[in-house]
Amino acid sequence: MAIVDAPPLTPHRAPLPAGRDTVIDLLRAACVVGVVLLHGIMVGVTVVDGGPVFANASDGAWWIIPLSWMLQVMPLFFIIGGFAGLVAFRRMQARGGSASQFIAGRVHRLLRPAVFAIGIVGLALAALLVDGVPGEIVAVAGFRYGQPLWFLGVFLLCQALLPALAGLHSRAPRATLLVFVASAIAVDAVRAHTGIEGLGFLNLAFVWLALQQLGFFLADGTIDGLSRRTRALGGGAALLALIGTVVSGVYSPDLIANINPPTAALLLVGVVHLSLVSLLRDRLDGFSRRRIPAALAAFVNRRTMSIYLWHMPVLLGMAGLSAMSALIIGVPLPAPSTLEWWLTRPLWLATALALTAVVALTVTRIETGPSVRAADSPRRVAAAVSTGIGAVVLLLVLGTTVVTAAVAVIAILLALRLARCSHQSAGGEGITHVIRVA
Repeated sequence: MAIVDAPPLTPHRAPLPAGRDTVIDLLRAACVVGVVLLHGIMVGVTVVDGGPVFANASDGAWWIIPLSWMLQVMPLFFIIGGFAGLVAFRRMQARGGSASQFIAGRVHRLLRPAVFAIGIVGLALAALLVDGVPGEIVAVAGFRYGQPLWFLGVFLLCQALLPALAGLHSRAPRATLLVFVASAIAVDAVRAHTGIEGLGFLNLAFVWLALQQLGFFLADGTIDGLSRRTRALGGGAALLALIGTVVSGVYSPDLIANINPPTAALLLVGVVHLSLVSLLRDRLDGFSRRRIPAALAAFVNRRTMSIYLWHMPVLLGMAGLSAMSALIIGVPLPAPSTLEWWLTRPLWLATALALTAVVALTVTRIETGPSVRAADSPRRVAAAVSTGIGAVVLLLVLGTTVVTAAVAVIAILLALRLARCSHQSAGGEGITHVIRVA
């Protein structure tokens, strides 16, 4: 995007929206639904030699490449996170709130539903072992559950740094973005030159923080202040660059593969998304206010984390029940990527969406419970963020088992306690931060 052509920025140059931004709400809902659909299509379960086999149906499949270009929504999600986070932080500042209280609120909104979900999954894994399910199958289930949790840790990190990065954006917007973009490209270059794949995980910070910064430019009006021609040329140039790096072999044509570890290809995807959102904003605004899209956005936005945290257990449960039914009835399950398999995918995905919605509706009170008085101590809040991220890293590195789930639950409970004000001031000073993700 031709952000360098933007006029100099000043803090708070754009007025805050009077209410919720219906376009952003709809886009966030679409991203969440896209994640469920993508993970749903990747579930592969068959029965071989009288036993269930669980695998990633997309491994080695040609169809994941075009599908990934349609359903790789994470860059847009982090852009939206930057937009919504900046707006929420400004509003909180206007009410007299502090950066620590903002971060503490994010800790509660993200980790409160997580501690419940992880605890239930840990109990479910223990029940499967007690019931005699082979340990290797339980291990696969725990591994599959834990994979999407990277988002929880990274998004918490990005939101925790948002107040500081918002300040940098006000003072040096282009320079701040350039540092993250250049760092992400440098990591990719060093990783490719040395062959050390682990270096790529540094981009768990640089790539996603850069995309969050792009959301700031959308929130403060810089992007919409550019001419339509500039926005279209910026998006088109990013798309051509993405195609060029894929064709030349710099990045994988599978945009899902570019997420583990993240690569700068996702930055190009984000610029394309940003360009489209800005160019189509007026049309999207009218569509987002229609009854059905508005209802979908309202349902999903109230339960964003619940849907994200519970869609994988739902998919794993569906896979397990499918395998059990096939073993009991004796009807073979279609192998992934076959015609029979594709014919069953619409029903499979519709069921996954419906069951995930039912589960999210059931646990709504966990995510949207009563507000708490957020801690205003930078040390307590920093400890809460570190402890919460540490719990997620534990599950990602060691896998989700009965033991690691229990340790993670304890750590997250501690993080939530640290992020809550330890006492009520006698004069009722400060503010009660209503915990909202956007």
